[in-house]
Amino acid sequence: ANIDFEFIPPYTPEMNPIEQVWAEIRKRGFKNRAFKTLEEVMDKLQEVIQTLHWSDLKSIVYRKWISSDFDF
Repeated sequence: ANIDFEFIPPYTPEMNPIEQVWAEIRKRGFKNRAFKTLEEVMDKLQEVIQTLHWSDLKSIVYRKWISSDFDF
């Protein structure tokens, strides 16, 4: 397989793109909310994820050091 790993320093969530995605998900659907059941949480999570567009994700996770390795 032609896969290269890019290691990031520990304890640097700002460099981990998925952390930025989770922050956006929390902002869009979970800020100041309390859910009664896990099912409600899962439903809201699906709803928020379905509203994320490619352009949203690209603007959230774009990092120059990532794009230098991939064609974004």
